[in-house]
Amino acid sequence: MNLDHAPLGHDVAYPAEYDPGLLYPIERDVNRAGIGVGTPLPFHGADIWNAYELSWLDPRGKPRVAIGRFTVPADTPRIIESKSFKLYLNSLNQARLPDADAYMARVQRDVSAAAGGPVRLALVAPRDFQDERIVELAGETLDDLDVAIEAYTPAPELLRCVPGAGEVEETLTSDLLKSNCPVTSQPDWGSVQIRYRGPKLDRAALLAYIVSFRQHTEFHEHCVERIFTDLMAACRPSRLSVYARYTRRGGLDINPWRATPGWPGPSTEARSARQ
Repeated sequence: MNLDHAPLGHDVAYPAEYDPGLLYPIERDVNRAGIGVGTPLPFHGADIWNAYELSWLDPRGKPRVAIGRFTVPADTPRIIESKSFKLYLNSLNQARLPDADAYMARVQRDVSAAAGGPVRLALVAPRDFQDERIVELAGETLDDLDVAIEAYTPAPELLRCVPGAGEVEETLTSDLLKSNCPVTSQPDWGSVQIRYRGPKLDRAALLAYIVSFRQHTEFHEHCVERIFTDLMAACRPSRLSVYARYTRRGGLDINPWRATPGWPGPSTEARSARQ
């Protein structure tokens, strides 16, 4: 993955005018090849971006603000590097647009072109800010388990099923997910929800595996696909969903989910207290 020309990790002046060329796409296939994901994809899903610093000018020059929720389908060929996304969104701060619909149409067009597929944007107007909810991930937490941790880079060999436990359907969560930016090495803090139907996972082993990402350098989307792939390889569940919610940086948070085809995705409208 060549990020030499990406703005991430470099000093970049904030743009004074609208510039869709600021968006920096990264091919998904490069990372997927490294974890054995080919075509057709073994999952469906999306990357949910929440943008808290959206603004533009109305025709008379008065600023407008909104919260934006972007949905980038997992089958688009490219992800968007996060700092370039931030710079692009700020390039619209002085753009005069007729209304919120015009803003939404322009941004959807530009981001879809960069991702290589249809990206949806929903705007939350200031009058609706009060309806934004704080909700933690549903499921049973793993974090109270008393486990010894020795691995801090991804260790899929830790994953195992409980012998003789039979098939179960359950939802497990952890707030102990942490990885690092592959360019700046800054920490990416997250929570993860794992829903599955299949052989019962050893919970202590699963928690140790989640923590093993602590010194790993990889983008959010890639981490979720790695977790999905490792869980499928370890215990072969008939149904699996992996959903991570990462804390925001630069006014953006990224929340990828991947699920086996035919299984619905998680509820993604609310954010957690840490977000």
